[in-house]
Amino acid sequence: MPGKKSKIRTTEYGADQIQVLEGLEAVRKRPGMYIGSTGPRGLHHLVYEIVDNSIDEALAGFCDCIEVTILPDNSVRVMDNGRGIPVEVHTQTGRPAVEVALTILHAGGKFGGKGYKVSGGLHGVGMSVVNALSAWLEVWVKRDGKLYHQKYERGTPVTPVTEIGLAQDTGTIITFKPDHTIFEELEFNAETILHRLRELSFLNGGLTLIFKDERTNEEVVLRHDGGIIDFVHFLNKNKNTIHPIPIYLKREKDQVIIEVALQYNDSYMENIYSFANNIRTQEGGTHEIGFRTALTRTVNEYARRSNLLKENESNLQGEDIREGLMAIISVKIPEPQFEGQTKTKLGNTEIRGIVDSAFTEEFSIYLEENPAVARKIIEKGINAARAREAARKARELVRRKNALESSTLPGKLADCSSKDPAEGELFLVEGDSAGGSAKQGRDRFFQAILPLRGKIINVEKARLDKILNNEEIRAMITAMGTGISEEFDLDKARYHKLVIMTDADVDGAHIRTLLLTFFYRYMRDLVENGYVYIAQPPLYRVKRSREQHYFYSNQELAQYLKKISRSNYSIQRYKGLGEMNPEQLWETTMNPETRTLLQVTIEDAMKADELFTTLMGDKVEPRREFIQTHAREVQNLDI
Repeated sequence: MPGKKSKIRTTEYGADQIQVLEGLEAVRKRPGMYIGSTGPRGLHHLVYEIVDNSIDEALAGFCDCIEVTILPDNSVRVMDNGRGIPVEVHTQTGRPAVEVALTILHAGGKFGGKGYKVSGGLHGVGMSVVNALSAWLEVWVKRDGKLYHQKYERGTPVTPVTEIGLAQDTGTIITFKPDHTIFEELEFNAETILHRLRELSFLNGGLTLIFKDERTNEEVVLRHDGGIIDFVHFLNKNKNTIHPIPIYLKREKDQVIIEVALQYNDSYMENIYSFANNIRTQEGGTHEIGFRTALTRTVNEYARRSNLLKENESNLQGEDIREGLMAIISVKIPEPQFEGQTKTKLGNTEIRGIVDSAFTEEFSIYLEENPAVARKIIEKGINAARAREAARKARELVRRKNALESSTLPGKLADCSSKDPAEGELFLVEGDSAGGSAKQGRDRFFQAILPLRGKIINVEKARLDKILNNEEIRAMITAMGTGISEEFDLDKARYHKLVIMTDADVDGAHIRTLLLTFFYRYMRDLVENGYVYIAQPPLYRVKRSREQHYFYSNQELAQYLKKISRSNYSIQRYKGLGEMNPEQLWETTMNPETRTLLQVTIEDAMKADELFTTLMGDKVEPRREFIQTHAREVQNLDI
């Protein structure tokens, strides 16, 4: 303003304030930008990045064996029999090529289209990112009859590339130890790594992958000459298939390799897993859209030609045709375009048309040559369409009924007074007795209680129309407010915490599994966004004079009893939530300051699908094998 001096700030924003992070310093400063997180997922991603480089050698035709070993100190060694990373001086930088690949972002044989025709990994930054986030990394290269070695610490070379001996074959060996100053934990999970290696062995038929865990002396050799056909067999192994041999096609067009394998089972769920350059595209993309479009059109056209769909009947919808489908789509592309840093969606526009035309041609021929299988697929689709229409009517009936009632919420729901979903917690409580205690003991401001009577329907064995006829399921859907299946809308969730609270016995565990199966199959976004929790009620109460303590495991109780062995005390074993009065239930299981809640997460959809099929599906033998395998892990068994 005129006549008024402006205040001069002493801190200027100029060129000197711009911080430039050189090379791998940027990776160490913001590791989550490169590997997603510094938790278990990011830790295991380091292994996958090194393995992906070896896989690229296999895709180029120079490697047929990769060995991954977890060493006793939780370092990891990845060894392949590829060509070996070049060690000669890189003219542009004046440094050995292997050192350039391990220390400079976006350096490697994947750029320019000459080193690799097809590659996966983190856009060519994989090895250097792993190096940057490791306390130490060592590389051995076998090439041109010689063995070379170099060592790094936190991304910086501490030795030169040195010739240390002779080599009869070729290949690369990388051993690294993740940096404890970067990662929250350093313990590798063998099952997590083995699952990814098994996936890669299916996607790269004929490649041998060896997994070793020197902490437990475990060794597994993976090789699947049938490729993704074997993959579909593996995923359907606990399901009843409606045709014994998977449908398979492989085409190459415009330097793009397309592979599709599919097989129908008698379940009501669809499972489509898509990959681009061995990377799992969890959000789908153009290759998956092309497949879905072609599948729907081709089945409908065949059904019309074969008079399985009459003139006055509507076409089958995509969801009808995909009921019970297990499919793998794998494309290998010279220049993949992934949407997002973590590459969960393929964006190449041309791939949609390529996959659509290739699958349409091959699948049309298959249906013509296999009319019995074609009829089964179409009959299953027609039954699904009828069930979908019945489910639509059931949903409309539920909506009309709710609209006519004075309150749209279930009568037995004790709602919370807060209208902020971020504050709200909905407890699904086993039984009216425990529900009554929970209603009395809760904090009414943010905790809502919905008692469940008995066990809900097993959704693994029922279509949606029958599921919606279950009173308890309708009450949960209405209470949550999100809708269900294709109508599900996470933004309409009335609570951001959904807590399953059941007895600590066999029946309680069964109810918990039934509920988790329902949420995974029909409200999966609740689980994937971290809304679903499992309450942990205590197993024991120990009274000692005027003191009382609660214990949640046999181990906790045993340790406490050792300390008071000479005192007078009494032990109460809780078999059900109803045995606790409202104050005890609040103090032990519902009070945010003292309770323990387990958050339900999905690390891998394939593993989750297999587990729910095993536990809740029709086949008894896989369930028996699961119980026998995991029997020793059971704690607090109630019989």
